[in-house]
Amino acid sequence: MAKKLYPDAASALDGLLRDGLLIACGGFGLCGIPERLLNAVRDSGVKDLTFASNNAGIDNEGIGMLLRTRQVKKMIASYVGENKEFERQYLSGELEVEFCPQGTLAERMRAGGAGIPGFYTRTGVGTLVAEGKESKIFGGQEYILEQGIFADLALVKAWKADETGNVVFRKTARNFNVPAATCGKVCVVEVEEIVPTGSLDPDAIHLPGVYVQRLIVGSPYDKKIEFRTTRSTDVG
Repeated sequence: MAKKLYPDAASALDGLLRDGLLIACGGFGLCGIPERLLNAVRDSGVKDLTFASNNAGIDNEGIGMLLRTRQVKKMIASYVGENKEFERQYLSGELEVEFCPQGTLAERMRAGGAGIPGFYTRTGVGTLVAEGKESKIFGGQEYILEQGIFADLALVKAWKADETGNVVFRKTARNFNVPAATCGKVCVVEVEEIVPTGSLDPDAIHLPGVYVQRLIVGSPYDKKIEFRTTRSTDVG
């Protein structure tokens, strides 16, 4: 079996990066995003990238960092409200955006990972989301055709993995990471800890190692906060 563990993000992405890639990226807000791998993508200088991700991080964090460096050509995303640079580029026509309902985006990734090229859903019927898409009637209800996402590369953040690539996520950091991982031709995972093979409960594996080609340990991490809300100490 080929060794999956690499010493750092740059070496794990060596030979995988090129201009024009479609990259599926896990995470939800700043929770569960592959920080070290995204830093390595930035440092590589590749451009004209398309990212399929729930959101684009915030200014200078997550994918938002790659927007600042003008390496992203297109976003396939659900929620983008926390990123001023995203807003500026979109409104000025510098960034192509394909808005996708959150559940539909997750299912498009899952479908790609399962080899399913398309599926019908009622989500988006009668809205701008349905424009230009084929529709059919099932059981008297209208459904629109959505395409599965088949990414060139998947970038994922997890909690633990063993040396064979079996992966466990922690709580909400699991969001979007599993479907993103499965829909990539190559999946690179950064984790907080590598444990010996056989030490993870087989019934608790969230992402089997068959989906994972390369691994890095990215810890330690700093906890980043999207919105810092404080309460005044003056209660008088």
